[in-house]
Amino acid sequence: MNDELKYLSTRTVKCLMSRREFMGKAAAMGVSAVAASTMFANAVKAAGPVKGGTFRIGVQGGESTNSQDPALWASDVPIAGGNHWGETLVEVGPDGEIENLVAESFEGSADAKTWRFKVRQGIEFSNGKSVTAEDVMRTMERHTNEDSKSGALGIVQGIESMRVDGDVFELTLGVGNADMPYLMADYHLKIQPDGGFDDPTAAIGTGPYNLETDEPGVRMTFSRNPNYWGGDAVAHYEAAEVIVLNDATARTAALQSGQVDAINRVEPKIAKLLDRAPNLAVRNVSGRGHYVFIMHVDTAPFDENELRLALKHAINRQELVDKILQGYGGIGNDMPINAAYPLFDETIPQRAFDLAKAAEHYKKSGHDGSPIILRTADGAFPGAVDAAALFQQSAQAAGIPLEIKREPNDGYWSEVWNVQPFCASYWGGRPVQDQMYTTAYLSTADWNDTRWKRPEFDEMLLSARAELDKAKRKEIYSKMGRMMNEEGGLILPMFNDFIDAVSNDVQGWEPDPNGPMMNWYGCKKTWKA
Repeated sequence: MNDELKYLSTRTVKCLMSRREFMGKAAAMGVSAVAASTMFANAVKAAGPVKGGTFRIGVQGGESTNSQDPALWASDVPIAGGNHWGETLVEVGPDGEIENLVAESFEGSADAKTWRFKVRQGIEFSNGKSVTAEDVMRTMERHTNEDSKSGALGIVQGIESMRVDGDVFELTLGVGNADMPYLMADYHLKIQPDGGFDDPTAAIGTGPYNLETDEPGVRMTFSRNPNYWGGDAVAHYEAAEVIVLNDATARTAALQSGQVDAINRVEPKIAKLLDRAPNLAVRNVSGRGHYVFIMHVDTAPFDENELRLALKHAINRQELVDKILQGYGGIGNDMPINAAYPLFDETIPQRAFDLAKAAEHYKKSGHDGSPIILRTADGAFPGAVDAAALFQQSAQAAGIPLEIKREPNDGYWSEVWNVQPFCASYWGGRPVQDQMYTTAYLSTADWNDTRWKRPEFDEMLLSARAELDKAKRKEIYSKMGRMMNEEGGLILPMFNDFIDAVSNDVQGWEPDPNGPMMNWYGCKKTWKA
C-alpha cells in the first residue's frame, strides 16, 4: 500500500491527477488525511520547486495614501509590495544571520567604524541599468536627508562620511557599530537608481518582480523580472499580486475561497478554528513583534511621569495575552526588547498589574479628571479595539478616566499614529537592540512615536554601539531598558506571534521571526505544488 501511495503522490506532483483525487484514493485505502497530506508534502519536496503560476496574498495594512517611496513605508502593504520589486544591500535570515543581496560581500574595520560593501557584479535594475556603488551611496544620501522623512533616518544619521571605491561602497561612522550590517537590512533602504532622487516612487529596483499596476489601498500586481540576478533558483512564480484586505473577515474568506494563497494577521481568536479548515494551514512564529499603546511624553497630560506610571500599572497584561492573543504571544514590560533579542537582561523586574499602585500614581499626577483619550482602530493591530476596551475597564477601576475614540482604518497611519498623543500601534521589531532603539527612541529618529528625547539615553545608545565587549554592552542595554520601563511613553502589554494562514498548495513556506509572511519574502522563496 505504501508503494501505491508513493506512486499516486508522484503522479499528483506531476499534475497527472488532482490533489483532491489523491486524497480521495488515500482515504479509500484507509489512510488518514494527516498521513496522506504528509506523504504528499514529502513528494512535493522531493520533486523540487515548480515554476509558474500566480502568488496572491491578502494583506491587512493598506491605505489610499500608500506610496512606492521606500522612505515613507510605515505599514504592511507597502512593505510587502516593496519586497517584490526592491532589495537592500543585505537581509537578515530566519536564523538571525546576515545574507547578501545587492552586496556580494562586506567587511568592517577592527573598531567597527568603517564598513565596506562590495556591490554584486552583473546585477541590474528593472529598467536595465547596471547597479553601481554610486547608486548605493546616493540611496544612503537620500535617507540621511531630513527632507526625505525617511523611517530609516535614525539608522543612517550616524554615518559621518561615505565614498565610492570602484565597485565598493564605503561608509565611516562617527561611533563604531558592530551591528551596522543589520541596520543596512532595514526595509526602507531599498537600493534605487541614483538613490531615488529623480523619482523615489518609480518602483525601480533589483527585486525578483516588476511592478505592473499600483492602486493604493486596493492592489498591486507584478510580473517576474526576467533579468533577476538570482536566476531560476528563486522567485518561481510568473506573476504575483498584493491585495489589500483590511477587514479580517474578508481576508479569511478570501483565503478559504481560494481568491488568495496566503493572508497575514490571522486574528488569534479564530486561529485554532481556521487551522482545522481543509486545504490550508495556520503558521505562527514568535519573535520581536509587539502591540503597544504609545504616549507622547512631551504633550500634556502625558508629560507627567506619574500619569504614565498610573496607566502602565492599570493594564492587565496577562488578560490581554489570554483574551486578545489567545496565547499566541507573551506579556511585555514597557520596553521594546524581549528574550528574542541578543543581550537581553532577564533580571529587569516585570511590571505587575496593580490597581492600588495605579490609583496612587494617578493621585500623585495631579490630573484634573478630564477624559484621557486613547485612539484606536481595527487596523492598529488584530484585536486593538477589544484590547483598548479591556484597558479602559481596568483603568476606570483604578479611577483613571480613560476614554476610547475609534478611528477609521484608512488614514490611521498618516493621521493618527505619530500625530495624536495617545494611540494604539504595533511594531514588527528589529533584529538587534541597537536598530530597535535607533529607529524609534533616539532623539533624532523620525519615527520616535513617543517623543522620547533624553540626551542621557542617546549617550548610552552610542556608547553601547561602540562597545565591543558583549558583557559591558549588555549592561548598557540593561540600563536603557530599565530607564524606558520607568520613564518612557511606551505601554507595551504584549509581544505577539506573527500569525499567517497559507494554502496547502503553497510549498516551501518557512515562518520567519523577523516578520510576517516569511518577512514578506514568500513571493521569492515559495512555489505552488
